[in-house]
Amino acid sequence: MLKMGGYEAPRAIRKLGDQRSRIIILAMTANAFEKDRKNALEAGMNGHLAKPIDIQKLMSVLAEALKTV
Repeated sequence: MLKMGGYEAPRAIRKLGDQRSRIIILAMTANAFEKDRKNALEAGMNGHLAKPIDIQKLMSVLAEALKTV
């Protein structure tokens, strides 16, 4: 990201106050610790996936995130 880090961007998106603020945001990162997952969710992301991506896990996280839309 050019002007924002991975945690600043979802915070800014969630503050937009229109339909754009409801977009699904998933963290896809090599940071796999519980603290990383917690930080992502606190930043406004809908889910967290650690690399390498497991397709079954991806589908599960997407299904869960889609329930919030």
